[in-house]
Amino acid sequence: MPLLRPTCLAALATLLVSACTTSPGARPEAPADSWAVAVPAINRPEGETAAWWFRAGAAQAAERGAMAGNARNVILFVGDGMSLTTVAAARILAGQRAGQPGEEHRLSWEHFPATALSRTYNTDLQTPDSAGTMTAMATGAKARAGVISVGQAPLRGDCAGGRDHALLSLWELAAASGLRTGVVTTARLTHATPAATFAHSPDRNWERDNETPATAREAGCRDIASQLVDPALGRGADVLMGGGRHNFLPVTQPDPEYPRQSGKRNDGRDLVAEWQRAHPTGTYAWNAAQLSAAPMDAPLLALFEPDHMRFEHDRAGDAGGEPSLADMTRATIERLQVQSTQGYVLLVEAARIDHAHHYGNAHRALVDTMALSDAVQAAVELTSADDTLVMVTADHSHTLTFAGYPARGNPILDKVRGFADEDAPAGEYALDATGRPYTTLGYANGPGNTGASASQSAGPKRFLHPGKGFKPATGRPELTDVDTRHPDYMQEALVPLASESHGGDDVGVWARGPGSAAVRGSIEQNALFHLMVQATPRLRDALCERGLCNAQGVPVELPDPADFKAR
Repeated sequence: MPLLRPTCLAALATLLVSACTTSPGARPEAPADSWAVAVPAINRPEGETAAWWFRAGAAQAAERGAMAGNARNVILFVGDGMSLTTVAAARILAGQRAGQPGEEHRLSWEHFPATALSRTYNTDLQTPDSAGTMTAMATGAKARAGVISVGQAPLRGDCAGGRDHALLSLWELAAASGLRTGVVTTARLTHATPAATFAHSPDRNWERDNETPATAREAGCRDIASQLVDPALGRGADVLMGGGRHNFLPVTQPDPEYPRQSGKRNDGRDLVAEWQRAHPTGTYAWNAAQLSAAPMDAPLLALFEPDHMRFEHDRAGDAGGEPSLADMTRATIERLQVQSTQGYVLLVEAARIDHAHHYGNAHRALVDTMALSDAVQAAVELTSADDTLVMVTADHSHTLTFAGYPARGNPILDKVRGFADEDAPAGEYALDATGRPYTTLGYANGPGNTGASASQSAGPKRFLHPGKGFKPATGRPELTDVDTRHPDYMQEALVPLASESHGGDDVGVWARGPGSAAVRGSIEQNALFHLMVQATPRLRDALCERGLCNAQGVPVELPDPADFKAR
C-alpha cells in the first residue's frame, strides 16, 4: 500500500488559487494525497550529486500528488528566456493589438488552472544558462551551465566525464517506453534546449564535428547534430523540426534555400541523407510547402534555416517560406496523434524570445512570446485535458524591466505617460530628474546602453546593434521625438554589455491536464521532469520495471541511459 499523508491545507490553498485563476468551464483536478520520498540531508553544494537531485526532485513532485496523474501524452512548452516581466509585457501588447487597454488580457496559458514558480539556478551559477536549465527539466537532475544532459560531476568540456555521467532524458525514456516523441524549436535543432532531448554532451557548443575538439572526437565524443539523427544511438525523435541546416550538411553541399551558402560539416557527412536512409518512409522538408505536403503517418525531419529560424516579426520576409511556431506545433501534434498507439511526449521551444532579449530588443521578444501563445492555443484545441498534460514554462529569466507609472492602457512599448504630478500632468510624458522622458520597458544591462559604441553614436540604439566598443555615456538621450514603438528600437540598458544577460529570478509554470494539480508552490526546476513522469503511468512504470522506484512506486533512483535504448 502507498504511504499516504493528508494534505488538507495544500488542497485548500490550491482550490482557493484555482477559483481565482480558472477560466469558465475549466476545473483543475482535485488535489491528491501525497507520496513520501526519503531524501538524505546533505551539506550543499558540496554533497550534491545527480542522484541526489533526482531523488529530491522526485520528492517534490510526489509530495504534491503528481502520482495521481493519468496522462497519456505530455507536451512541454519552453519560452526560452520568458521571464515573468516578458509574460506581463507580451500580455499587454497582445491586448492592445486587439483594441483593449491590454492589462486585463490573458495569453493562452494564463487560462490554465495550475501555476507554480520554478527556481532556475545551475549547480555552478546563480544566474543560469539554457543548457543547464533544460538539462534539469529534461533529466530530473540539476546540472552545470553549458552541459547537455550530463550530471554535475565532470567539468564542462570533459569528454570522458560526460560519457560516464550521461543522464537519461524524458524523450529517451518515452521512446524506450513505446511512446512517440517530437522536438520543435525556432532555434537550431542542435541548440541547447532541443539538444537536451536526445543528445549528451559536456559542452553545448559541440553542435557539429568541427566545433568539437579533435581530442574529444578521438576520445569518442560525438557532436550534437550526429547524436540527434544517428540510428545507431537509438530510435530518436519521430518528428524533428527547427533550424540549423548547416550543422547537418557538409561544406561541399550548397544550401537549398541560399545557394551561396553551404553546409559547415568538415567530416563529409550529410546527416540529412543519413537520416533519410534510416527512415526510408520519412520526409525531409526545408520550407512550409514541403511541410504541408509531408504525410502524417511517417517520420519527419524539417530544417527551415541554415541557422536559427527568423523572429516572428521578420518571418514574412523569408523567401523560402517559414511556418509559424503554431503551424509547426499543429503539424507535429497531428502526426504524433496519427502515429502513436501508446501516447507521445513533445517539446515545443520558442527560442528566439531569448535571442531578442540578448539583442536588447523588447519588440521582437514580445512578438515571439505572442507567437508562443498562439502555439499553446493550437495545442489546447488539438488535445484533451482528460489525457494530455500541457506544461508551459521558461528555462530562465532576463533583465527586462517594467517600471514607471504609465496610465492604464499606455502603449507598452512607448514612453511613460499619464502619471499626474507636478512634473508630468496627466496625459503628458513623465520626466526623469534631468527633464527627459523615459520608456516603460528597459534592460538592466545590454547593448542598448546609450553611450557611444564602435558602430553607433551616443543616444538611442537601433536593432541590430552588435554592442562592441562602448564608451562612457554622457547622460540619457532625448527621446521626446524618438519612436520607441518602432520594431527596431532598442530599449535603454543601464550597464553596457555586448549582449544583454540572463536573469536569476524565478520563472512561471502553468499547466492543465492530468497531474496538473501538482503544479503549485515554489519548486526546483528539475522537479518539472518528475511532475511529468509521475503523472504519466507508462513512463513511471518503465522506470519501476527496472527497479528504480521505492516501495510506494515513486521513481527515485537515477536511471542509466544505456538501459533505455529504443530501436
